Amino acid sequence: MLSPMFPLHRPRRLRSHPQLRRMVCETVLTTNDLIYPLFAVPGEAIANEVKSMPGVYQLSVDKIVDEAKAVYDLGIPAIILFGIPDDKDLDATGAWHDCGIVQKAAAAVKQAVPDLIVIADTCLCEYTSHGHCGYLETGDLSGRVLNDPTLELLKKTAVSQAEAGVDIIAPSGMMDGFVQAIRLGLDEAGFQDIPILSYAAKYASAYYGPFRDAADSAPQFGDRRTYQMDPGNTREALKEIQLDVAEGADMLMVKPALAYMDIIWRVKQASNLPVAAYNVSGEYSMIKAAALNGWVDEERVVLETLTGFKRAGADLILTYHAKDAARWLAQ
Repeated sequence: MLSPMFPLHRPRRLRSHPQLRRMVCETVLTTNDLIYPLFAVPGEAIANEVKSMPGVYQLSVDKIVDEAKAVYDLGIPAIILFGIPDDKDLDATGAWHDCGIVQKAAAAVKQAVPDLIVIADTCLCEYTSHGHCGYLETGDLSGRVLNDPTLELLKKTAVSQAEAGVDIIAPSGMMDGFVQAIRLGLDEAGFQDIPILSYAAKYASAYYGPFRDAADSAPQFGDRRTYQMDPGNTREALKEIQLDVAEGADMLMVKPALAYMDIIWRVKQASNLPVAAYNVSGEYSMIKAAALNGWVDEERVVLETLTGFKRAGADLILTYHAKDAARWLAQ
């Protein structure tokens, strides 16, 4: 039955014209929302496509610089760097060495494109021989990382990245107290103005599979459930972000994004800090696979998905779709 007020109220009136729909749109996605992840490897003229992530490459530093220029020209304000070193060891030397691959890539990008924001993923899994995010108890095959000794490595890594010219430090290892340790390390080294984008709510997710191909960072044994969060937990996410805020985080991350939009919303409501959502590798690869098979309209699905993250409360979106999205948005 029609409402007694019908046809006084007709919501379709505001959908009747394309320009009018734009004028009343509640959530607007722009290139300013996007951060593009890049994977740096040693060598020259290297561009190895990641088989499980079509369109994503492991790049040598010279190619990283070319990509950074292209990203900047598209209007994307920031990149985040991940590194794949030549050698791995128990002390994650490649993460904090001043000649580490991320340090080299960051310095080269800042020289070539000084106005592009360079974020460094500050974690150890790509650099340890066992693939976990810190020190392990000798002989322990459960993947239980020793928390407090790992903080010292993260502090060294963050300072080394800042010295290389990184603009934002993004610790992702989910160690207790890592924001405070890194903040103290940066401040003591004279980098008081370098902000921290904390992976505050990072879940032990099945969506990370393709990333581990790209970053060569799969654990050699066990898993990361002793330090990453259980997918069923919401209150724990709020506790994590409260702790990180108290320790000096400047921005907060939720990872993954697609299955965790409720967490993005909760974090946004619980904090007055900018919130980032990481549109992770598995989410990217599912859309890519469907698009390559002709099952979905890639442009529409990507833009709808990214808009959904922003509608849920994300201020920033880390996504492998960033370059394509920027081109589509420009149209």
